Amino acid sequence: MGKIKRGWRLAGVSWRTLRGDRSLAAFPVLGGLASLFWLLAFGLPAVLLFSESLPVPGVVLAALAIYCSTFVGVFFNVALAAAAAQVLDGQDATVASGVAVARQRVGAIAGWAGILASVNIIIQALQQRAGPLVDILLGAIAVAWALVTFLVVPVIALENLGPIAALKRSAGIFRQRWGEQVVGQFSIGIVVFLVAVLPAAALVAIGILIGSTAALVVLIALAGVIVVTAIIVSAALTQIFAVALYRYAIGEGATGAFAEADLADVVAPRRRRGWGSTA
Repeated sequence: MGKIKRGWRLAGVSWRTLRGDRSLAAFPVLGGLASLFWLLAFGLPAVLLFSESLPVPGVVLAALAIYCSTFVGVFFNVALAAAAAQVLDGQDATVASGVAVARQRVGAIAGWAGILASVNIIIQALQQRAGPLVDILLGAIAVAWALVTFLVVPVIALENLGPIAALKRSAGIFRQRWGEQVVGQFSIGIVVFLVAVLPAAALVAIGILIGSTAALVVLIALAGVIVVTAIIVSAALTQIFAVALYRYAIGEGATGAFAEADLADVVAPRRRRGWGSTA
């Protein structure tokens, strides 16, 4: 129960920060639209080439679609992290101020997008060919990768490191400071699921039970709006929390409205186990 309450508090503080400067929500919207554009621009021709038995150019275009969509996603996440840092410092952030920082980090963003896209492709390719047990192992690897890389975006935005250095920095912070209570990364997603995804699913179920096609279409559309809004809000809340967590983890203390006690529970020093210790 303690972890659940802490998760609600962390999500609530992130939400209040977002409400204090709603321009932060513009970044995931812009990133999502830009990603969709590149997926359609290169993805649709790739599908056509595959259907025409032209796999080589199809693979090239598919790779471009994945990389470009990943690049713009990382770009706007870095911009969001930079703007979130400004808001947590009590400053007025704008889309332009966040994008200006991301432009200065474009080399690191390009490199990190390449690493991120490559790892995701490899994991997904292996999962498609793996059996149930291996699939579980790969899922665990994907979760571990997400945890280790959770602070890469704030590191790029706030420390201006390259992609490899940012990855090492994020992994180093994880090894040095994280204990067994790694709850913050998942708390926002759980909260958003409870307050948005479940109601959206309930709306679709109600539409099916009503039995009216018109009602079903309306309720599905409404559920879609709820889910898309939840995705946008979740992305913004996650980066706000990541910036606060990063600052606390490197010793800068609690920032903005985040409480010292909540961040201390999330970023607990890793406990070393010896021969006389218990699990």
